[in-house]
Amino acid sequence: MLATLFKPFRTVGQTTMAFLSAVGRLSSFAGKGTYHSFAAPFYLRLWFRQLVQIGYYSLPVVGMTALFTGMVLALQSYTGFSRFNAESAVATVVVLSMTRELAPVLAGLMVAGRVGAAIAAEIGTMRVTEQIDALTTLSTNPYKYLIAPRLIAGVLTLPALVLIGDVIGVFGGYVVGVYSLDFGPENYLRNTWEYLESMDVISGLIKSSVFGFIVTLMGCYHGFNSGRGAQGVGSATTNAVVSSSILILIFNFILTKLFFS
Repeated sequence: MLATLFKPFRTVGQTTMAFLSAVGRLSSFAGKGTYHSFAAPFYLRLWFRQLVQIGYYSLPVVGMTALFTGMVLALQSYTGFSRFNAESAVATVVVLSMTRELAPVLAGLMVAGRVGAAIAAEIGTMRVTEQIDALTTLSTNPYKYLIAPRLIAGVLTLPALVLIGDVIGVFGGYVVGVYSLDFGPENYLRNTWEYLESMDVISGLIKSSVFGFIVTLMGCYHGFNSGRGAQGVGSATTNAVVSSSILILIFNFILTKLFFS
């Protein structure tokens, strides 16, 4: 009778302990990865390789996403504002939405799907095939060799991708506004620059640095702790993308609250 009565409390306690244990393992992993990112020796060739893999190869998908997001945003804003005779605000809405929210969040999600999955699959495969154990046997720190270059590349490259995405997204809104909605080019550009402040762009770049850290951290963490076999690698890949996406949305709210509350 007592066992049945206290079963819900036991379930809640076990769930809470499992969650706190997972948070502790992730925090420890993040701390070790961050420490080794700033401690010598530095594998500059690996850093450069990850900058290319994460940043340069992600540029097409981020650019296409930003372009069509800016175009759709201009169309939707015009449809809504035309009901209140406020069509002139379309350019302002496009530039503020892209720089503050859409470019960082969408770039983070796109990179999470492309890079986070690839990192988890690569490191997970190395775990399954015991290559990580081989690194340790050869006196090579796996955190410094595998984790640190990816964390640094994520933090550095995602702001650059977002800055390019800002420009492309605003350009997409300009193309739709001028060639489809019959805005004057001078008026559209004036409305774009008139209300744009440096903090709007800076806040988006800071967000993107945090998102880049999250994406690479979750990819490395789930790959590093991958289960055995193909099923373990597949689960690590899925968990990396899902957890990265959720954390991006959570931290987007937190950072927006800090910047604009």
